[in-house]
Amino acid sequence: MKKSMIYTKTGDGGSTSLVGGIRVSKTHDRLEAYGTVDELNSCIGMLISVTDSPENTELLRFVQHKLFSLGSYLATDTSVTQLNAASYILDSDISRIEESIDRMDDSLPPLQGFILPGGSYPSSVCHLCRTVCRRAERRILALEECGICKIDDNCKRFVNRLSDYLFVLSRKLNHLTQTQEIYWDKTCK
Repeated sequence: MKKSMIYTKTGDGGSTSLVGGIRVSKTHDRLEAYGTVDELNSCIGMLISVTDSPENTELLRFVQHKLFSLGSYLATDTSVTQLNAASYILDSDISRIEESIDRMDDSLPPLQGFILPGGSYPSSVCHLCRTVCRRAERRILALEECGICKIDDNCKRFVNRLSDYLFVLSRKLNHLTQTQEIYWDKTCK
């Protein structure tokens, strides 16, 4: 069996190809967006490794697959290439996350203020994922704002809902480990 080529040397000059073959700078806003989605996917992989709930792992694996779809969506210049069917985020994908948020939230005590990131190690990792998710959302929205491409509403909704899911999951992970949530002390004392 022939070994796959990991290095192509085509990016040595600081450019890379989008889906469809158009070459752009590696500092292009589109790469920043899907690169941040890739970073988020790596963080989600780390989160999976520190949680021990099959239910959480199942949904987080689903999220990882959908983040690959989102990355494919963002890497496709639709002015020259049609989107692959696997690149779409569906209403059902968003509903799946929302249903999980609702189930978890029903089992948690009501919020009493702003929560500081932290607590148990799994919850802290989850907060890291949440903040990377928020950055990915900002990078995706920036693509649309600067006119690079129109972003499908489901892509925007998915990333927004994912950060909500990660916030609620961080609370659940602290709750499961009986780790007290740390509320922001507005006096900063």
